[in-house]
Amino acid sequence: MSQNWTEELGEPLSTFLEVPVEVERVELIPGGASKDTCVVDAVTPERELELLVRRAAGGTIYSDTLSLEQECKVLQAAYKAGIKTPKPYGYLEDLAGREAFVMERLEGESVGRRIVQKPEFETTREVLPKQLAEELSKIHAISLEQLPSLPGGRIGPAADYVLSTLERELDALEEPHPVIELGLSWLREHVPVSHGTVLNHGDFRVGNFLVDEEGLVGILDWEFAHLGDPVEDLAWPLVRAWRFGKDHLRLGGIGEAEPYLEHYNTLAGRQVTLEELFYWEVAGNVRWAIGSLNQAKRHLSGQERNVELAVIGRLASEVEYEILSLLERGS
Repeated sequence: MSQNWTEELGEPLSTFLEVPVEVERVELIPGGASKDTCVVDAVTPERELELLVRRAAGGTIYSDTLSLEQECKVLQAAYKAGIKTPKPYGYLEDLAGREAFVMERLEGESVGRRIVQKPEFETTREVLPKQLAEELSKIHAISLEQLPSLPGGRIGPAADYVLSTLERELDALEEPHPVIELGLSWLREHVPVSHGTVLNHGDFRVGNFLVDEEGLVGILDWEFAHLGDPVEDLAWPLVRAWRFGKDHLRLGGIGEAEPYLEHYNTLAGRQVTLEELFYWEVAGNVRWAIGSLNQAKRHLSGQERNVELAVIGRLASEVEYEILSLLERGS
């Protein structure tokens, strides 16, 4: 596979950069449940290039997952707005049979368990909550007029679109999950006041942040970007699954939620409450429970036989337990 990718990447890279490009190395990164990601080293007459290629895999986690062409356009808008994110170079309609896009390769750590547990990232964990609030406030300020057509509703409460989508996703599983149904029922009964419609990253959490020993380097994986309530994005990193064993630290295993929320409100000029954050934390757990089951379905159906997908599916029961715990707290 690497040889084919090497041969097919040279010409489009030359077109993107408007100079001759020679590809020296292509290496598939292990993991990645929804996309294939390859490290690419290339050279031009003037410089060396360190790149990443994101390439479509065999399926998606959610029905409204962006195409890679859409994701590339969102990344371009984010990069233009000064968000800490890799520079996108361009979209490939066909790379070894699947769509892909090329971006710069940033150096750092993205594995969640290492970020929340390794001693060398102690300073990173101290500064990261403030940095995340800053970046999220900038993401939510991007003008919707410059974005491609994205999932979500531009008119009406964003929660209506989210809940309708989750119910549709759950029905598509064609199997009973009473805890998830209970969670959806609670969400329908407790919809908070909307904070408007913004660009949501859609997967803003530890594991999609590239960091070094000084702090945030870049925000990755924009495939779930959509239009929605900003608090949906704000609460997503609170989901227990993204704490990676540091469950007592509600914000992604790195800190407390209150200072993060306060800093975001100051920067974004909003007055999001802890109660609203809790609502979207429940919604996030419902969403991830369904997402985990969708991953298992991809494996069990034979669509994409993959042990990692099967393992993720087994985690759904843990998320259901968390939903029950949150509902008990919120009752």
